[in-house]
Amino acid sequence: MTAAENVCYTLINVPMDSEPPSEISLKNDLEKGDVKSKTEALKKVIIMILNGEKLPGLLMTIIRFVLPLQDHTIKKLLLVFWEIVPKTTPDGRLLHEMILVCDAYRKDLQHPNEFIRGSTLRFLCKLKEAELLEPLMPAIRACLEHRHSYVRRNAVLAIYTIYRNFEHLIPDAPELIHDFLVNEKDASCKRNAFMMLIHADQDRALDYLSTCIDQVQTFGDILQLVIVELIYKVCHANPSERARFIRCIYNLLQSSSPAVKYEAAGTLVTLSSAPTAIKAAAQCYIDLIIKESDNNVKLIVLDRLIELKEHPAHERVLQDLVMDILRVLSTPDLEVRKKTLQLALDLVSSRNVEELVIVLKKEVIKTNNVSEHEDTDKYRQLLVRTLHSCSVRFPDMAANVIPVLMEFLSDSNEAAAADVLEFVREAIQRFDNLRMLIVEKMLEVFHAIKSVKIYRGALWILGEYCSTKEDIQSVMTEVRRSLGEIPIVESEIKKEAGELKPEEEITVGPVQKLVTEMGTYATQSALSSSRPTKKEEERPPLRGFLLDGDFFVAASLATTLTKIALRYVALVQEKKKQNSFVAEAMLLMATILHLGKSSLPKKPITDDDVDRISLCLKVLSECSPLMNDIFNKECRQSLSHMLSAKLEEEKLSQKKESEKRNVTVQPDDPISFMQLTAKNEMNCKEDQFQLSLLAAMGNTQRKEAADPLASKLNKVTQLTGFSDPVYAEAYVHVNQYDIVLDVLVVNQTSDTLQNCTLELATLGDLKLVEKPSPLTLAPHDFANIKANVKVASTENGIIFGNIVYDVSGAASDRNCVVLSDIHIDIMDYIQPATCTDAEFRQMWAEFEWENKVTVNTNIVDLNDYLQHILKSTNMKCLTPEKALSGYCGFMAANLYARSIFGEDALANVSIEKPIQQGPEAPVTGHIRIRAKSQGMALSLGDKINLSQKKSSI
Repeated sequence: MTAAENVCYTLINVPMDSEPPSEISLKNDLEKGDVKSKTEALKKVIIMILNGEKLPGLLMTIIRFVLPLQDHTIKKLLLVFWEIVPKTTPDGRLLHEMILVCDAYRKDLQHPNEFIRGSTLRFLCKLKEAELLEPLMPAIRACLEHRHSYVRRNAVLAIYTIYRNFEHLIPDAPELIHDFLVNEKDASCKRNAFMMLIHADQDRALDYLSTCIDQVQTFGDILQLVIVELIYKVCHANPSERARFIRCIYNLLQSSSPAVKYEAAGTLVTLSSAPTAIKAAAQCYIDLIIKESDNNVKLIVLDRLIELKEHPAHERVLQDLVMDILRVLSTPDLEVRKKTLQLALDLVSSRNVEELVIVLKKEVIKTNNVSEHEDTDKYRQLLVRTLHSCSVRFPDMAANVIPVLMEFLSDSNEAAAADVLEFVREAIQRFDNLRMLIVEKMLEVFHAIKSVKIYRGALWILGEYCSTKEDIQSVMTEVRRSLGEIPIVESEIKKEAGELKPEEEITVGPVQKLVTEMGTYATQSALSSSRPTKKEEERPPLRGFLLDGDFFVAASLATTLTKIALRYVALVQEKKKQNSFVAEAMLLMATILHLGKSSLPKKPITDDDVDRISLCLKVLSECSPLMNDIFNKECRQSLSHMLSAKLEEEKLSQKKESEKRNVTVQPDDPISFMQLTAKNEMNCKEDQFQLSLLAAMGNTQRKEAADPLASKLNKVTQLTGFSDPVYAEAYVHVNQYDIVLDVLVVNQTSDTLQNCTLELATLGDLKLVEKPSPLTLAPHDFANIKANVKVASTENGIIFGNIVYDVSGAASDRNCVVLSDIHIDIMDYIQPATCTDAEFRQMWAEFEWENKVTVNTNIVDLNDYLQHILKSTNMKCLTPEKALSGYCGFMAANLYARSIFGEDALANVSIEKPIQQGPEAPVTGHIRIRAKSQGMALSLGDKINLSQKKSSI
């Protein structure tokens, strides 16, 4: 057995800067030095043995000159020394010197100092030699009755490990510990003793629990946790025992310890699916979320609630607790709020939707009153979206929600206002009975809208849905009020020339109507003189947008004016009124065109906007029935089609979700017998404690693919050649935030290789956690070296390095074997994710790193190419399937993924099929990748470049 395979439990930091001392100088220090120098020498000996040195000559020196010392530091170091030192001869027999050591430890087990007794007992847990332990058994038993709890609890652990490894040394251990447990008062001792009984003799543990089941609530939390584990294991193995212990679990839900409550709730859910049990567990989880201050705890417990919801029978019970779940919104953390709102939305039903909406409305109003926090705007967006979803699912609620939300159209945060606008657009199209209310409310807040994007949307809604003469006139009034005095160019030139003095500046009064009932214009009477209070002049909103050079809103205004003018002509019979209204609309468009062509705006009007406004002027001058149909009917039909497609898509995804959750059993499905089930198939019957332990250690067992190429062998990388003196290969195991390299090193020479060291370095956002220790390799021997690499972000990384070693007896310098590079694939960290179109566009605008990849492939079908890219990059296609279906020779799609570090990756695929080159011509085009970090964008681009071509199998 090589030194690398020796078990060592104690981790020691090794300073690498000093030269290793000689055996003679160490022997001298250990024999003749004072306590301090003996301590230092002993530390050096321990480090040298850990590095593979044998040092057999020092064993007797340490027994003679160091072992009798009473210094506590030396005693502690000796425990480490005896743990790692070889205790047997090459043929496997115990060294004679160890009898002397054994006698010294028997004396330490009877030492009056409880620290020495306790630490010696801990050391005995690590001994694997039965011959050494046998003489110590009476002293270990006697320690169970020591006055100090530190000694007693370590004695229990020592007895447990000895019983587990060498049962013949203490066959009556379970009985001994059971008697000890009955009389023990200390919580930590009771916990250790109970833990031993669970693993060594479960029946005795159950007998003890039965005698004190009513007092469980009075026990310490560490013992309560072990009791929960025992009950879970017993009921897991023998379901008929559930009735006996379920009352105890119910009682533990009231424990003062959050950890006990959490474990008890998790155990209760696995033991019983009765509504009362689920309700009690869910209530316990909710209390934990509210009372615990740590956000990580809140998120973990929320995940458990979400898991509960996935079960169709449990979902009904949780629906009654929606209002309790909403109490979690008092947490300021955005992630917690996001999960809570999603959970509440999934659980909402017609019974509790009204209460939910009331709470959410209060929360929305609260966000207005709080001092601005960076997450307040995002939280408001979340609330708006949740209310939007509620109103779509329960149309009766829309009337209550809309007036509150429309106040936020004038919000300075454009994202929240855009969400409100989207909601209002959908509501006004879907709910005919609310149109009057929405138009009225929209006219109220119209003048206060600050964002040009929201202004455009509001104009469109007003132009599309104002159907009465009064509403149409109100829209015209609002537009004139927002535009200010016309013609704009002349009034602005006058203002600059100083003809209009600032103190007598003319502003449009908000009360008077510009279009009277008779259809005449009261432009003069609508003007009033006012002294501006601010030093800077206050421009009306629309005028401000136009002077800033934003003429897209002017194109939107032209469309709105055209729609309402055409509708006014249809509603009013008098020719004079018709003409005057149309003329008013045309005058506004003409003055905007004039302004665009002048030098007053910061940016001139674009040709597209000129064309649009000119088209609207032409439509109004001709008033043809075809144009009337296009403006007043086709636009609304397009919106209707879009909304119905969106709704259909949502229903389809909900249907898929519900199909996943509804477990249907076919008549010819095989029956699984628990006793005959293979371990990897017992997904619903697996030991939760064992699973959570494996997950914490990063050893979650993933199902290996049937294809042998996708198994572990695929992740083995050869690092050196077969003809090199040292052969090395590495198995790369990728966990979430770290990479474990398991390197096999084989000495292919007939020499002993000393100080054989694996030296690694990294490129990219990787960091080596610790330097692997040097080894001594016998001729043709092999060893495994493990190295941990931390991963900080999603980008391709490279691990490179070499193996250096000394040949025993050779006078030459150190030898070196250079290793091949290990490439870390970005795909291990990227997961498909979803986001809304608005979020995608916002991120696309914000992200500064773009990588444009030219399509170079042998795939001839557009859809096949897209599917191939999705498969190779692990991204999700956000473009709906309906938009991609059909064949037209080109395709555009948006892709999105998120890394486990929370980094976003966006991609836009624009591809076409060059028809002129024939049916077998490959796909051409570009893929644009955007990400926040340069590494992510480049790595994803490299991945696409490498995997573009489909390999012919």
